[in-house]
Amino acid sequence: MSDGAPLIHPTAVIDPRARLGTGVQVGAYAVIGAEVVIGDNTRIGPHCVVDGPTTIGRDNVFHGQAAVGTAPQDKKYRGERVELVIGDGNQVREFVTINRGTGDGGGITRIGNRNWILAYTHIAHDCIVGSDCVFSNNATLAGHVTVGNFVIISGFAGIHQFCRIGDYAFIGMGAFVNGDVPPYLMVAQEKYARPRGINAEGLKRRGFDANRVAAIKRAYRALYMGEAKLEEAKVELAEIAAASADVRAFLDFIDAGERPLLR
Repeated sequence: MSDGAPLIHPTAVIDPRARLGTGVQVGAYAVIGAEVVIGDNTRIGPHCVVDGPTTIGRDNVFHGQAAVGTAPQDKKYRGERVELVIGDGNQVREFVTINRGTGDGGGITRIGNRNWILAYTHIAHDCIVGSDCVFSNNATLAGHVTVGNFVIISGFAGIHQFCRIGDYAFIGMGAFVNGDVPPYLMVAQEKYARPRGINAEGLKRRGFDANRVAAIKRAYRALYMGEAKLEEAKVELAEIAAASADVRAFLDFIDAGERPLLR
C-alpha cells in the first residue's frame, strides 16, 4: 500500500493488542495473538499462527501454516509469561513450529538473523539460535539447545536437549546428536552422530584461508584421530591455539561444556 500501512487479508484474525509495523503483510486465515510485535516489511503467510508474547523483527517471511510463538511443549509449563524473540531477514517455511521459552529455562527462545528454517523444522522451548544458519526439512531441536552462527543442520537430524552446536558446524542428514558439537565439525549418522572430519568446504565458502583451515585440521586430528584422552588432547589444542584464534574458539567451546563432548 502506498501509505505503508499493513496489508491484511480480510479473513485474518488479529488481536487488537498486537502491533504491526510498516508494510507488514498478513495472509488469509492467519491468526495473530496478543502481545505480538511484528517488524516492518515482514510477511505472515496464509494459515500461520503467531502467538505471544512474541517479538519479530523486520523483513522476515513466514510461509503458510507455520506455528510461531506457541506455548512450550513441556509438562512443567504452567502458563507463566514466557517469550519468543526473532531477529531480521529470516525465511520460515511451511509447517515450522517455534515455541516460546519456559519459566524454569530462562523464559525465552531466541532466533537470530538471516536464517533459513525449512519445512517441518521444530525449534523447542528455550533454544538459542544464532544467525545465517540453515535448518533443512524436519530438523528438530529439543529444549534448551544452543546453535551458533553459520551452522547447517540437514534433514531429519535431531539434537538432544541442552546440547550445543558450535559455529560453522555441519550436521549430516538423519544424525541424532546427543553431545556437544564443537565449532567447524562435520557430523554424520552412526546410530548416534559421530565426528567425520571438519566442515572444510563450508569454511572455504565463508572465507577461511588455507592456513586457518590447516590449523583447524590439526586441532581435529589432536582431538579425534589419536589415542589421547580428552585432557591430553586439550594440552595439544592449547599449543595450536597459541597461533590460531579459530582453535582458541574451539578449545573455549570445549571448556565451557556441561554435556559430554561428542567423540
